Amino acid sequence: MTTTRRETCRARSTMAKAAMVAAPRFLRSILLCAAVAAMTTTMMLNPASAADLTKFKLYFHDVVAGPNPTAVRVAQAPSSNSSSTYFGAVVAIDDPLTSEAASSSQKLGRAQGTYTFADQTTFGLLMNMNFVFTGGDYKGSSLAIYGRNEVLSQVREMSIVGGTGKFRMARGYVEARTVDSGTTSGETVVEYTVYVKA
Repeated sequence: MTTTRRETCRARSTMAKAAMVAAPRFLRSILLCAAVAAMTTTMMLNPASAADLTKFKLYFHDVVAGPNPTAVRVAQAPSSNSSSTYFGAVVAIDDPLTSEAASSSQKLGRAQGTYTFADQTTFGLLMNMNFVFTGGDYKGSSLAIYGRNEVLSQVREMSIVGGTGKFRMARGYVEARTVDSGTTSGETVVEYTVYVKA
C-alpha cells in the first residue's frame, strides 16, 4: 500500500471516528430542537386554559346627547357628514363603566380613548380605549383595548393589548353586546364581557 493510500485510509478513519463522536451531539441537538418545537406548538394550539383567565362583565355608557355628553366628535373628513357610515369621523370618549346596565348602578371606572368611523359600507368603528378602573375589585388598574367594532353585529370581539396594576402585561379579549342602541335616549349601553390573563 502506498503512502498516499495509507494517508487517505487514515484520514477516512479519522473522519469516521469524528463523525461517530459528533453523531450523539448532533442527535441531541436534533432531539432538543424537536422538543422545543413540540412545546411551542402545544402552547400555540392550547392557549391559556379557562383557569388562567379572569372573566367579568361591565357596562359601557356612550352618551352622545344632552347637557353632559361623554362622547364628542373631535375630527372628521370633509365628506363624513354626507357618508352613510360617517366614514372618517373621530370621537373622543370618557364613558362611564358600571356594574349593571342601569347608569345608576355601581361605578367601576371610565372608558377613555377614541373611536373612529373606519368603514365605508357599514358602521365599523376602530376602537382605541382604556378601561380605567376607579372602583370595585380592579380599582387602580386599567386595560388597553384595541380592535374593530362592527356595531350592528350581535357580538363583537376586540383585543386586550395590555394593562396596568393588576392587569400589567395583560392579554385577552372582550366581547361587546349592545343592550340599548340609544336611538331615543342618546345613551348607548353596551355589555362588555372581559376575558383577560395578566
